Amino acid sequence: MNLFLGFLYGFVAQTLTFIQLQGPMKWDLLKNNKNWLVLLGLPISWLFMNSVKNFVLAFEGLIWPSRLIGFSIGITVFTIMSQWMFSEGLNLKTAICLLLGLTILAIQLFWK
Repeated sequence: MNLFLGFLYGFVAQTLTFIQLQGPMKWDLLKNNKNWLVLLGLPISWLFMNSVKNFVLAFEGLIWPSRLIGFSIGITVFTIMSQWMFSEGLNLKTAICLLLGLTILAIQLFWK
């Protein structure tokens, strides 16, 4: 359950972070209201903290897995959101980097 919650909080936090940071380049509403975007950082921080807490619990107190899984979640969300919001596809270099990030995730989850 902790592993699931870590992923859930992490995906939501990364998605909101993407919108917070890249959204102003797409939507004038966000571009013209950056002070509200700064306040969005408070619940995002709460989500990240809960994601890390749950990953650390899932990995019996180890902190490295939470960092590496968080990185993998971040690049996965970034890939999906940049395609969806900006129609920015993958070139070979970016695809290889994404594959490396997913490899890191697989190592953390399945290497005992």
